[in-house]
Amino acid sequence: MKDVITKEVVLNHNIDQVWNAITKAEEISTWFISADFKAKKGYKYLFTSPPNEKGCTTIGGEIIEASPYTLIYTWIVGDTTTETTVKWELKTTQEGTKLTLEHSGISNYEGETAVAMFESFNGGWDNCISGLTSYLKEEVNAG
Repeated sequence: MKDVITKEVVLNHNIDQVWNAITKAEEISTWFISADFKAKKGYKYLFTSPPNEKGCTTIGGEIIEASPYTLIYTWIVGDTTTETTVKWELKTTQEGTKLTLEHSGISNYEGETAVAMFESFNGGWDNCISGLTSYLKEEVNAG
């Protein structure tokens, strides 16, 4: 089984705009779900989806690294104790910013649950990247 989901996209925005969108609670809450989040090593964050939303209701964890343009945190889905790791890496390109997202450690889930979680996370990250891209086009360019 694959253990790492990798998503790459080049965004037509400068690196600081993208960094702010993935590290500031008010911006994350706009394109993802409600976030209590600070890009500070050791910060224990919490993402909370509205009641009655399909899927999990909370995701929590701890910031492992928040250095210029690299953000790494643990990822624990509510009602589980299984820890995985999410890494965002940004690099400036001629077109704007290359975003690379890696979600690893999915084999920490047991048996068939790992396969189901991999599929769920894989689709979920596609939706997140889409939401982030739309947010940057609509909100950041509008401002």
